[in-house]
Amino acid sequence: MGKLLIVGTVAFDEIETPFGKTDKILGGAATFIGLAASQYNVESGIVSIVGEDLPQAYLDILEDKNIDLSSLEVVKGGKTFYWKGKYHNDLNSRDTLVTELNTLADFNPQVSEGFKDADVVMLGNLHPSTQLSVINQMKKRPKLIVLDTMNFWMDNALPELTEVIKHIDVLTINDEEARQLTNEYSLVKAAKAIQEMGPKYLVIKKGEHGALLFHGEKIFFAPALPLEEVFDPTGAGDTFAGGFSGYLAATNDLSFNNMKNAVIHGSNLASFCVERFGTERMQNLKKEEVTKRLHQFKALTQFDIELQ
Repeated sequence: MGKLLIVGTVAFDEIETPFGKTDKILGGAATFIGLAASQYNVESGIVSIVGEDLPQAYLDILEDKNIDLSSLEVVKGGKTFYWKGKYHNDLNSRDTLVTELNTLADFNPQVSEGFKDADVVMLGNLHPSTQLSVINQMKKRPKLIVLDTMNFWMDNALPELTEVIKHIDVLTINDEEARQLTNEYSLVKAAKAIQEMGPKYLVIKKGEHGALLFHGEKIFFAPALPLEEVFDPTGAGDTFAGGFSGYLAATNDLSFNNMKNAVIHGSNLASFCVERFGTERMQNLKKEEVTKRLHQFKALTQFDIELQ
């Protein structure tokens, strides 16, 4: 069994889409990553911080999935990170209405002894200095370090982001962020520039248009499964990251060919995440459903080309 360390937020989300809206519900990058990774035979733990206002029932959801919370700090009298957003009709764009950092503003991550030897570290979207702090706490270099980031850090913490990127193996970002980070419009050129910054692998997420995996001159494309209903895209990218890193930790195979499998597994789980609000779908997801949809992915992508 591989050991996976997950770094990110456990948070309150309040979401509005064209299909409805929620009150405060469980969210956060580490939450979605952890729930996705729990589909695999991995020993996973979350490094995060919450306030005393986070219901015990939300922590129970994670512990029921055998996610270790010994590195989760609960601040007495503190308030949990809170995000409120409203999605436009196309679900590809959204407006952030409220962001309250609360306890996250002073987050100093502390990795428990039991996870300082993790095989895979999945650094969810947080301040780059926080991500680097976790890398520096590891007893030995993990077999694989995956980093997720966003344009906010490119705008506000680019030197720190550039530094942490030097220490990782895989960077996952979307197409817009890849272009911003490199000032290259071509994603192929952007991928080359990013690999020169440090990561051996790059995953560029393109939402409903799938994901690209780059390694040197090699490129792999995984489509997104066409879905009848998309209720809420919140957490889809983190769910992808959880499936990707969880699968790699479980299989202990870091070859390019197995990275392809990991991209498909990540895309597969993300396709479930968007079917309900927040974490609802991921909490109740059954392995049989995951396997069935993997077969749909295979049917979607497998064909023989007749060469003349």
